[in-house]
Amino acid sequence: MQAFYADHFVLPLPVGHRFPMAKYALLRDALVQHLPAVQLAEATAASDANLARVHTARYIEAVTQGSLSAAEQREIGFPWSPAMAERARRSVGATLQAADAVLNGAGVAANLAGGTHHAYADKGSGFCVFNDAAVAARAMQARRPGLKVAIVDLDVHQGNGTASIFQGDDSVFTLSLHGDKNFPFRKEASDLDVPLADGCTDSDYLPALHHALEQLDQRFQPDVVIYLAGADPHEGDRLGRLKLSDDGMAERDRAVLDWAWQRRLPVVLTMAGGYGHDIHSTVRVQLHTYRIALSYWQRWHPSADLLANA
Repeated sequence: MQAFYADHFVLPLPVGHRFPMAKYALLRDALVQHLPAVQLAEATAASDANLARVHTARYIEAVTQGSLSAAEQREIGFPWSPAMAERARRSVGATLQAADAVLNGAGVAANLAGGTHHAYADKGSGFCVFNDAAVAARAMQARRPGLKVAIVDLDVHQGNGTASIFQGDDSVFTLSLHGDKNFPFRKEASDLDVPLADGCTDSDYLPALHHALEQLDQRFQPDVVIYLAGADPHEGDRLGRLKLSDDGMAERDRAVLDWAWQRRLPVVLTMAGGYGHDIHSTVRVQLHTYRIALSYWQRWHPSADLLANA
């Protein structure tokens, strides 16, 4: 299974900044140690042409040239730097490479970061600069006209940027399960929104997810799925406010991938959010996601010789 990373492009964040930048390198280290059957490759940077399928020319230039206003930088949550602009392009590039892989028959491929669903066409927000899922969806449609994409967003925060970008577009279906009272405080209308109460546990979340997938099935027939497998619904997350256990998170991932397999839908996987009180709990949840995704990949490639410890 192919997965793409850009964790060595590190933002020079102020001391005490709450974004857990170290989680990306820790996840890559964990995959090398525990799941060597995941083939890791460095992400390339997304081009202006790819970004322009979603984002305005003014915004792309402002990120590239460092002319974002102070207010725009505050909304993103990162100070501008050349590394910030490069990392943003690489994060999108990783999802583009994963999308290319699934269109070439991979079944599933992944971005060790990504899931930057708060970015709008003309601005960033909530630690998201460019919207990788939206750019990847448009790139796949450019390669295969008529392709229908389902974006299954299970980050704990609503994918407001993604919802805004695809409102009124019947070629992309946006599904978001998220904390009702959590960020963003002004939600956009996804094709299907499932707001969840603070403290939601496995016993409430999983039936809601299964019902949402059933509704998606009744309303839309995708050709490919982009899955935002946020770790932040986990009970150990400091920003999530939901209470899913390790087992519940794993069952969530199996539910999405089993649903996709039953329909033989290739999956582009991104990690989205994760802000554990203990950063290693976030990495553990994400590693479990990769373990389940690897078993999904093996369904597409049953003759593959997976390493014994994968």
